[in-house]
Amino acid sequence: MIHREGRPTIILSVLFCSLILFAAFYFAPEIHWLHVVCILLSLFIMVTVLQFFRNPTRNWRKNEDFIISPADGKVVVIEETSETEYFKDRRIQISVFMSPVNVHVNRNPVSGTVKLAKYHPGLYLVAWHPKSSTENERTTLVIAHPKGQILFRQIAGAMARRICQYLREGQEVKQSEEMGFIKFGSRVDVFIPLNARIKVKLGETVRGGITTLAEW
Repeated sequence: MIHREGRPTIILSVLFCSLILFAAFYFAPEIHWLHVVCILLSLFIMVTVLQFFRNPTRNWRKNEDFIISPADGKVVVIEETSETEYFKDRRIQISVFMSPVNVHVNRNPVSGTVKLAKYHPGLYLVAWHPKSSTENERTTLVIAHPKGQILFRQIAGAMARRICQYLREGQEVKQSEEMGFIKFGSRVDVFIPLNARIKVKLGETVRGGITTLAEW
């Protein structure tokens, strides 16, 4: 299944590839090697775009004792830190880096009520840069669960320049349901209470809506 956010990009990619092929065959009908190169280039572009915007069907995990990963990718940060925007206290930060080959659909880590849904314009530092959490384009979301509150951020990377998020303050949401999308390489930070039990390790590959990050 292809995500709806990919439709404009796919249409533009089809038009671009069609233009390349038309130009090659119309203006250079005798240069067969050029035709092959243009066909291969067009196939590469279309396969890359389609795989990036894929939205696979999975058996989504729902367990109110767990905090589920909001994104596919690799765990690049697990540390105690100060969360200064909303909680203004000490939290455990777990960061998941999404490369361009990962699924980029984002999902709710817990069920509950949306307390904050805020967009921040900003820079486009590489997603693994330490300052990307506070200086890059990003959204901050807070969900109040019966056992506590979770803050998580969608963070744009050097390539990702459009963050899509579908939540609004006061909305009731369900764990593992889709809440947004980030185009191209990016990162999601999750801030959880200090007494939560971490269930992942640095460098571990996780899947959004499936992998347990922590237990209440």
